[in-house]
Amino acid sequence: MHRFTIGVEEEYQIIDADTKDLVSHVSKIIEGGKATLNENLKHEMHESVVEMETGICQNIKEARAELTSLRKRLVKTAHDQGLRVSGGGTHPFSDWKANKITPAERYDKIVSDLGDVARENLIFGLHVHIGIPDREEGIRIQNVMRYFLPHIYALSTNSPFWIGRNTGFKSYRQEVFAKFPRTGLPSYFSSVAEFDAYVNLMVKTGTIDNAKKIWWDLRVHPIYPTIEFRICDMPLTIDETVCLAAIMQSLVAKVYKMHQQNISFRSYRRLLLTENKWRASKDGVEAHLIDFGKEKSVPYSELLEELLAFIDDVVDELDCRDEAAYARKIVKMGTGADRQLKVFKETGSLQKVVDYMIFETEKGLLD
Repeated sequence: MHRFTIGVEEEYQIIDADTKDLVSHVSKIIEGGKATLNENLKHEMHESVVEMETGICQNIKEARAELTSLRKRLVKTAHDQGLRVSGGGTHPFSDWKANKITPAERYDKIVSDLGDVARENLIFGLHVHIGIPDREEGIRIQNVMRYFLPHIYALSTNSPFWIGRNTGFKSYRQEVFAKFPRTGLPSYFSSVAEFDAYVNLMVKTGTIDNAKKIWWDLRVHPIYPTIEFRICDMPLTIDETVCLAAIMQSLVAKVYKMHQQNISFRSYRRLLLTENKWRASKDGVEAHLIDFGKEKSVPYSELLEELLAFIDDVVDELDCRDEAAYARKIVKMGTGADRQLKVFKETGSLQKVVDYMIFETEKGLLD
């Protein structure tokens, strides 16, 4: 089997230790972490966001080890600066208008093009790259993988609050990001040539200056030999990140295996798949998603079992059975969104929710 390597990008909130609000101190974090995290930390569009990247990991065990080591160093760096870092797809009460944009030509251009849509985009995601054999196979995998994106997304839902409001969504992050152009589920492409023709038209007409301005939930990466999953909220715990990455890797490997055996997977129109994405955004693992074959709504827990059965013949070869199966625990204990809402129901305090988010992010990492 092709080696389906893993690369993980996590976007962390930078939080004031006293007020629990977001603070625009990414430069302090990056400067403070220069000695131990120099190649792994990056700026994002807002100064209250820091992105942490792994290297290319050969398997999920290696990814877990690196994520744990990096997060431990990031947490220590934040503490040394009198700050905290946290997972979560949105901050429960911070106002985007009070958060600064990172001064850089790239972000200046986005703000110039998109205005307040860009400034408001104070959200935090998990991006996972899985190595693919070639771009043509990548497009074929992308076409099939669209079906599974709502199933993956539901497990990651972790943004129920926005500017101090309980939004009624388990993942409001995606509703914020939907204001950007070229987001959401990708269309079906019959070939790399068709995809490249689309990108070339966008560049030729001045719509975008490069393919990285295509911000779909899933994309064959314009530079790296990977397929990039971009749909997930930033989780709270390492276990959750590792589980999501294991499921993504297993699905890519499974679909590739099917193609090698000339087995096809039924394709569904994007407008149908988008209905399931909406349900996942609204209700997370408590959602009923549509089974298009049966033409009925099915509890998420049943669909998860079908997904785990679907990848069962590749998880041992990838050595990620336990990591993928952790999804059952997420359903049982609730996603990050469910747990945030539980804390808020018990305390009535969004500051306490932030305390919980920080606690979960730091769990097991402080000496």
